[in-house]
Amino acid sequence: MIIFLYGEDSFRGRQKLNELKEKFSREVDPTGGSLSVVDGAKTSLREINEQVGASSLWARKRLVVIEDIFLNKGENIFVDLLEFLEKQVESDNVLIFFDSTIKMEKKYGKEMPVAINSSGETKPLTVKPGKLFKFLAGQKFAQEFKALSNTETASWVKKTAEARGAQITLPNAGRLVALSGNNLWQLNNEIDKLISFKSGQAPQLVKDGQQVVIEEGEIEELVSGNFQENIFALTDAISAKNKGLAMKILEEQFSAGSADVYLLVMITRQFRILWQIRQALDAGESQRQMLSALKLHPFVLQKGTAQARQFSAEQLKRILNRLTEMDYQLKTGQGEIKSMIDLLINSL
Repeated sequence: MIIFLYGEDSFRGRQKLNELKEKFSREVDPTGGSLSVVDGAKTSLREINEQVGASSLWARKRLVVIEDIFLNKGENIFVDLLEFLEKQVESDNVLIFFDSTIKMEKKYGKEMPVAINSSGETKPLTVKPGKLFKFLAGQKFAQEFKALSNTETASWVKKTAEARGAQITLPNAGRLVALSGNNLWQLNNEIDKLISFKSGQAPQLVKDGQQVVIEEGEIEELVSGNFQENIFALTDAISAKNKGLAMKILEEQFSAGSADVYLLVMITRQFRILWQIRQALDAGESQRQMLSALKLHPFVLQKGTAQARQFSAEQLKRILNRLTEMDYQLKTGQGEIKSMIDLLINSL
């Protein structure tokens, strides 16, 4: 069996992947010995074949997850892998391909698969990876996780809160989206924070099995766009080369419990938004056109437009490339975020 999970909404895609892994562990191999994850960006057909063919004393089949195969630079990997997979369709083993750097997009008048780079740019797949994508997307269990619109995100907030034992109206869910942005990773954290706060206020209500209600007041008090505003303030400080203010904002975020990786993800997201807005401005697009094309909340677009005017598109692209390098260094233990932000400011 071959499963293909792809699309730019990495939160829902990752959620589905985890569900499938948990189901396999529960129903096939509780020991976990028959489940393996392969870094598709660096793998070879030999490694994939070894993982699929590895035997286990405890399970009749294996689950192999291959992540980000379309980032692989191997010359023949896509051709060889396609030939290999065509023989695996009827196998008892389960192969899951997970990739949040690939999505479907309308280009040149038709829908086609495109790769998303670190700057948020999209580029049609070339012939060899395109053939592999067509094969994977044609499988019975292929699913694309598209980015949600603001309205869809508000509905997601409402359903997610209800699944965790809380109630929130659609208008209040929309308010939370307006303040936090439509990044599901961040919204997931905000929902947990709000529910925890309300549960602490009304422990008897929770004890009696009743749902807590998230009101506008709590959203204003606990969220208030503070994180988004601080990211805006941080990018402002970076653009002004105000090292002291940038470090002060970072310190405040660390004190509030924000993780290094999460902060870097949000900073990168903000500069990617600025780069997209800058491109739209250079193309002469109106605010209405940008709202439609970029799928940003009006609040984010308004603030982002003012910031994007402080940079050229080329400057923003250089910053994004540097942020990508910083992400790798942070994840591989080659640096810490404060010193890297310091170097970023000095390089402008």
